[in-house]
Amino acid sequence: MSLIKQLWIAIVMVTLLSLGGSLVVSTLAAKRYLEQQLNVKNVDNATALALSLSQMPKDPVTVELQVAAQFDAGHYRVIRLVGPDGNILVERTAEPRLDDVPAWFVRLAAIEAHPGVAHVQDGWQQFATLTLESQTSYAYTELWHSIRQMLLWFAIMASAAGVVGSLLLGRITAPLRKLVGQAEAIGERRFVTTPEPATAELRVVVRAMNALSERVRLMLVDEARRLETLRKQTQEDALTGLFERRQFLNVLGAQLVDHDAPTGGALLIARVGELSELNRTRGREFADALLRALADAIRKQIGEQPTWVAGRLNGSDLAILAPGVAYLPLWAESLVKALHDVADKHVTGGDSAGIALPIAAALYSPGEALPTVLTRTDTALAEAELAGGRAVQLDAWVRLTQPQRDQSQWHQLISRALDQHELRLETYPVRDGNGALVHVEAPLRLRLDGEWRGVAYFMPWAVRLDLMGKIDAAVVKAALELIRNTGQAVAVNISSQAIRSAGFLADLLHQLEMAPNEAPLLWMEVPEQEAARNQAEFRTFCLALKPLACKLGLEHAGPNFNALGDLHDLGLDYLKVDASLLRDLNGNSGNQAFARSLCMLAHALGLSVIAEGVDHPEAVTMLSDVGFDAMTGPGIR
Repeated sequence: MSLIKQLWIAIVMVTLLSLGGSLVVSTLAAKRYLEQQLNVKNVDNATALALSLSQMPKDPVTVELQVAAQFDAGHYRVIRLVGPDGNILVERTAEPRLDDVPAWFVRLAAIEAHPGVAHVQDGWQQFATLTLESQTSYAYTELWHSIRQMLLWFAIMASAAGVVGSLLLGRITAPLRKLVGQAEAIGERRFVTTPEPATAELRVVVRAMNALSERVRLMLVDEARRLETLRKQTQEDALTGLFERRQFLNVLGAQLVDHDAPTGGALLIARVGELSELNRTRGREFADALLRALADAIRKQIGEQPTWVAGRLNGSDLAILAPGVAYLPLWAESLVKALHDVADKHVTGGDSAGIALPIAAALYSPGEALPTVLTRTDTALAEAELAGGRAVQLDAWVRLTQPQRDQSQWHQLISRALDQHELRLETYPVRDGNGALVHVEAPLRLRLDGEWRGVAYFMPWAVRLDLMGKIDAAVVKAALELIRNTGQAVAVNISSQAIRSAGFLADLLHQLEMAPNEAPLLWMEVPEQEAARNQAEFRTFCLALKPLACKLGLEHAGPNFNALGDLHDLGLDYLKVDASLLRDLNGNSGNQAFARSLCMLAHALGLSVIAEGVDHPEAVTMLSDVGFDAMTGPGIR
């Protein structure tokens, strides 16, 4: 039984006892008062009548008329005149009438009034003894009516006390409800804080729980900061802050093998010509400043594109990876200009030819081998270097495969596929270290142009046309149907555009409320970089869905983990660590240390950790040793 119910029972019992006791005491007092008044009346009336009879002639007719007149003028039950010899001279009686008083009440509250007794004299001799007893029915009636009024006021006062008690109890227990909510949130791994209540006993508990939540938050911030430091040490070039070669190639390799990656992209490499000569003639500080300036220009160019990354492949080569780019000349033009502007600012006397900066760019498509992409780009870079100076060489071996359409055509194409339910979910298993199925990943496929297309084919246009909320709602509906048919847990991706849409969230909540049996088997994940960029909307999304028992997580986690400072109170269930952090884990001690620390931190928060992009079954043992709970990728079947 809840504490509030116990308090209510206590209040009701105290109220009933107090008011019931008051009713009993008042009834007994009224009964005692009526008895006393009847006793006094009986004695007074008997004395007055006896005195009157003593002064009158004692013939029977006169005496009887006087007694009858007294009896008829008052409310008496009996008036009896008894002679000295015991014979009744005169007697008048009347039966009590209790029509409106219950018999049980008469038995329960019996009024015991003593009759009045007086002596009638005839000169110096006693003529008779007078006994007079008043009617008690009127006393019963008055007592019954007064008790009924008391009961009415009792009910009114009890109702008023209930209303006031409800208000006071609500005010008193409001901090308690907040405390219960905080305890439930901590049980769900959401370490929230609440204001301290005025109640001293509750204030101590809330203060302790707030301290726990704050310690967890500080631990998360410190660990995230330490993880970010470790990531920079193991993955970034110390001079430029860009990815070092191994990590950059890991990201490129993950893009090439990702079954749901964008339809290709672009790779650009810029080489600072004769870097060793610049070190000798201009000094190391000049060369380092040039490289840092080039890196800053690259970061500025890719800053608005969260999926684009940059790296330093060796001492003189800087690279940019841009998933989703399909038309090479237009993309490369702005980058080339920005890099050339930096080179111009680092020459003296306006002689821009003093710094050679050959640039090459190439397109790639999913499924290509990493060496093939690098060879084509290196070949183009060699051609640019042979041309000398600021030459730019573009390799457009990969051509744009999408048909050219305008916005209205894309809107019509995507909307028609959704309206006609021409969509399906591919399934890829996620298994734990023992091979047991945790859930299946279910990326979307739409039937467009007569073929089943992945999201990368239409997603850029869907985002531009604000259709992702509608698409994700259809994905959730299909996932719930898949759960209903198979009984398996299903994970779906939710776009950042969808979590920013109030309409999508309302539709999602309605779908989950209508499917209470399937909701606990639905896993929904948002890209980490999008959650970091839209923290307020992501928080609203998580807190709204948590009561519905579905699983919430982050995919492609790791690179932006430090940006999620409020992760401690979101109640997330799992993380899927980005494949680029896990490639060649055996041979990369830095990534291994980072992954191990990330797993330890996630487990401390109660999160499951899943490895993405596992391409060899042999990696399962290694990943389990590092701390991963489950794996997915081409090598997991």
